[in-house]
Amino acid sequence: MALRTWRFVPLATLAFLLLASDAASPQGADRPKRKIKYIDIHTHVGTFYWGRELTAEGLIKFMDEHGIEKAVVLPLVSPESCLFPQTTEAALAAAKKYPDRLVPFCAVDPRANSGNPKRFGRIDGPGLVALLKRYKEMGARGFGEHQVGLPFDHPLMMEVYRACEKVGLPILCHLDDIRGIDTPGLPRLENALKTFPKLTFIGHAAGFWASISADATSADFGRYPKIPTPVVPGGALERLLAKYPNLYCDLSEPGGYAAIARDRKFGREFILRWADRLLFGTDVLMSNQEIPQFKLLDSLDLPEEVQYKIYRGNAIRVLKLEEAQRPGVRK
Repeated sequence: MALRTWRFVPLATLAFLLLASDAASPQGADRPKRKIKYIDIHTHVGTFYWGRELTAEGLIKFMDEHGIEKAVVLPLVSPESCLFPQTTEAALAAAKKYPDRLVPFCAVDPRANSGNPKRFGRIDGPGLVALLKRYKEMGARGFGEHQVGLPFDHPLMMEVYRACEKVGLPILCHLDDIRGIDTPGLPRLENALKTFPKLTFIGHAAGFWASISADATSADFGRYPKIPTPVVPGGALERLLAKYPNLYCDLSEPGGYAAIARDRKFGREFILRWADRLLFGTDVLMSNQEIPQFKLLDSLDLPEEVQYKIYRGNAIRVLKLEEAQRPGVRK
């Protein structure tokens, strides 16, 4: 089943639809070679759906089919994020096997810290900092996917942000109505952005992207919009982008796709306005998964300089990767 139908259904049915998906051929089989190679800010290695494991080799094959030069491998360690844990150690191992292609992140569930100073549990604040330093020394370039069933600015979540800021790891966060919980206006996200100005937050998922529109409701934080659905200008997302330079946007998964596709004219203008703060991503979870972002972004006729920033330049800057200066195109 093609991904294009996902946007018409609630999140609760998404797993069933994915399991029913049985794409017959690689999506990139007839795709022309790209002038600008992607850096994918959002991929996974392991099992997300029963019987649909994506191995490191499978991810590399997907990347080769789609002109993706490098990909960030995100662990999923919280019970709300995945039935089958995808560990930091697995992400590090995949990157060790393909060091020129895969970029590992690390993740720790904040509830390993009880929040009780008299009995911290498995880890306290300084212990978390020490652990993240070790992961960074082992090659981790960021933290996430941070997808936890707590309010976005819960004290335990804030301890994670504090540790990431101290260690110097950007954090990729899932935000909706049940994980990284926030409400219309994104007050909890704003509290985190304001409290940790030196920490780069990369947001994604239904609630984050619903906030592109000023009429976003609590219900919208748990579903994807129908396409087309006009965007009402003045959304909380743009307000926060204008106010907080440490906020970035992950264009992956149905949320990122629908945010742009729901109102293509507004979506293209949004991309042009915030080209310095958008990161290409797929959120690939299994082989033969259809990723509509490729065709959508191709259809928008974006200037080459904008393509470069979104497809790879911003990721190079945020993750401190290396690349030679491209003639004629500003980074």
